[in-house]
Amino acid sequence: MVHVFIPPLLRDATGGQAEVDVEATSVRQVIASLESQFPGIRSRLCQADQMRPGIAVAINGSIATRGLLQAVPGGAEVHFLPALAGG
Repeated sequence: MVHVFIPPLLRDATGGQAEVDVEATSVRQVIASLESQFPGIRSRLCQADQMRPGIAVAINGSIATRGLLQAVPGGAEVHFLPALAGG
């Protein structure tokens, strides 16, 4: 089981739910599981077959570098992080 934290900007797609547990072994499977529970959330996270620009994935506190292919160990915490802009 993987524990997923939903950022505030995506909670409208989850009915306000901030956290959810899913069965997954990769970022792709995490998103597929979320999509099955919350139809439409995939299009908010992905563009074609990759993460949407401006969205990063952190697994157990480390930014995923392999996008949808990144492995997710059992018991992991997954955070979807919107990019921050500065200037």
